[in-house]
Amino acid sequence: MKKLLLASALVLSTLSFAQIDFSSTRFGITAGGNYARVKNAHNPSGPRFTIQAGALALIPMGKENQFFLQPEIVYFGAGETGKDKDAKNRPGYDAVYANDYISVPIYFKGYFSEAESEFFAMAGPRFNFLISQKVKNAPSTRPYYDPDVTDPSLPGVNGKAASFNFGVGIGVGYSYKRQLEFALNYDFGISNTYPGLKNEPFGSTKGKSEQVLSAKISYIFE
Repeated sequence: MKKLLLASALVLSTLSFAQIDFSSTRFGITAGGNYARVKNAHNPSGPRFTIQAGALALIPMGKENQFFLQPEIVYFGAGETGKDKDAKNRPGYDAVYANDYISVPIYFKGYFSEAESEFFAMAGPRFNFLISQKVKNAPSTRPYYDPDVTDPSLPGVNGKAASFNFGVGIGVGYSYKRQLEFALNYDFGISNTYPGLKNEPFGSTKGKSEQVLSAKISYIFE
């Protein structure tokens, strides 16, 4: 919570000092593919490949045609997978831990020059609101990975994802005539995605945060 409040205060203070021109805001659409994992969570774990799609606003900051605020609202798929590596001696499984969000990133975006076609960099906080959690083929040795399953011998331990999580994103990209844009982003979670797994026997006591690498394309309307 302290990290969330600090990030929110930083965003608000930056906005208060910036010369933001809301009257020149342009809107656009964005879509892409996600490569998602969760640190220190399900074991063994692997990536989940999914998508993101939504809308954005491009808001000028200052008089130069170079610095912008870019808030977005997108459907954002994350989570991970799990696969038994030793199915010869144990029952095999091929698990999917699918977490889907309505996500609101707020990027501070800077083009490397005022040229129409130019590279850019972006960074800012991301706020994720869980809309769906689906678990498929949870291992029989850890049935509590499924949020709908409880283990009486492990009170308080469960795989339910947090309804809200917070992260920070960075990215680089290229803009063609400030209209068609391609970007690579890396979003790393700060809050705990699975708070109920912190007391899991033989599990990691470290925070279990989502990490997402994405490639996306955006079109910004005139």
